[in-house]
Amino acid sequence: MTNWKPMLCSLCLISVMSASFGLDVTMSQATVEVARGDDVTLTCNYKPKNQVNQLIVITWTGDADEVSGEKVLFGNYYSHGEIDIGPDYKGKASIETNLDAKTSKLTLKEVTLKESRTIRCFIQIPGDIEGRQSDTTFLLVQVAPSQPVCKVVGTAEYGQNINLTCVSKEGSPTPTYKWERYDFQNILQAFPLKTTEKDGVLSLVNVSMETSGYYICQSTNKVGSAKCNMTLTVMPPSMNFATIGIVAGCIVGAIVLIIIIFCCCRRRKQKQKSKDYEMENPDVEYHDKPPAENNMDGNTDNMVISEDRTYKTGSDDVRNHYDGRRGSRDDLNEGGRDDLRDRYDERKGSRDDLRDRYDDRRDRYDDRRDRYDDRRDRYDDRRDRYDDRRGSRDDLRDRYDDRRDRYDERRGSRDDLRDRYDERRGSRDDLRDRYDERRGSRDDLRDRYDERRGSRDDLRDQYDEQRDRYR
Repeated sequence: MTNWKPMLCSLCLISVMSASFGLDVTMSQATVEVARGDDVTLTCNYKPKNQVNQLIVITWTGDADEVSGEKVLFGNYYSHGEIDIGPDYKGKASIETNLDAKTSKLTLKEVTLKESRTIRCFIQIPGDIEGRQSDTTFLLVQVAPSQPVCKVVGTAEYGQNINLTCVSKEGSPTPTYKWERYDFQNILQAFPLKTTEKDGVLSLVNVSMETSGYYICQSTNKVGSAKCNMTLTVMPPSMNFATIGIVAGCIVGAIVLIIIIFCCCRRRKQKQKSKDYEMENPDVEYHDKPPAENNMDGNTDNMVISEDRTYKTGSDDVRNHYDGRRGSRDDLNEGGRDDLRDRYDERKGSRDDLRDRYDDRRDRYDDRRDRYDDRRDRYDDRRDRYDDRRGSRDDLRDRYDDRRDRYDERRGSRDDLRDRYDERRGSRDDLRDRYDERRGSRDDLRDRYDERRGSRDDLRDQYDEQRDRYR
């Protein structure tokens, strides 16, 4: 025979303890982790001071998060059967409460980052205000990091301090960042001295040509990871393309101006040379005039010389004077021609000097153009290597997409397993119901058997009485 006295004593002790301590509310789990897009159910257990209460109000809320600072109301449950869901969660949240088991469950469908916060279960019972009226659980919605963005903050020139930043817009839990450096031969390299890395920011101090390379940043949390990469090329301050264009334009403009000045000077010299040549060879004309009249001596021969001067012929003095003047004129012409030739040689020498200086400048310009072509060839080589690395980065991205597709397929298979598990669980519940029905029918048979056994005992008693009377 079962002894009910210890059980009654324990029930009395529990009721006395609950009456002394008051309401006690607890959550089943302190932290719940779920992937974004999945459904989640949170359970709240409570122990009231009194076992029977006329009114119980259960409120599910979300505390203010660090980003938006706003609270969230999921809904209220009233013991008379009414459920009031918050306006932002109609069709997404549901509340199920079992007053006998003293539990309340909040179910959220397709959770997002908005629900990643502390969720509170608050219970109000009139006359039961002592004890703990609420409890919380932290719902962590897990999201893989999004593709981070890599940037350069500062000017990548010799002697400058720059920062390389890496940020993922999404990620829960908050992702961690790690930088790696490779040279142009795709070999892993150590960071330069005095380099610091914190929260995705890589600080480079006093950069130089050795700082150039291929930098990769990886953003990681417990759900997944993502990468971004960039090529850093540190150049001298005067080697930027804008400065090169300005210098090249100035050089070309100076060369054009020198050519124009040289052409103008040459044309002016040619004009001066032609004028000097005309002055060097003057045209002297001699004209013979017919005799005009007889002179006093009866000589009728006369001769006219240029420059409008007339000398009478037939006189030796006049002829001698003419020969003397002609000789002096020849001397003057010879001396002036020598002076012109000297001046022409001097100008020719200065023109040769200008041509030599122009050739020197042209050679320097050719040297600069050759150096510029060499630098452009080196830049083209770097760009080709960057394109090769970019192709390898696309290959890595394709492999990441393949892994993500395999993850989605596995997740789909997991959902299929969950559906089959639910179907089996449903069939098990059906079997349990049929078992209960059979057990109930067996109890009915047992009751009928007991009734028949009782009637048989009554017949036996009547038979015994009749037998006793007969005796």
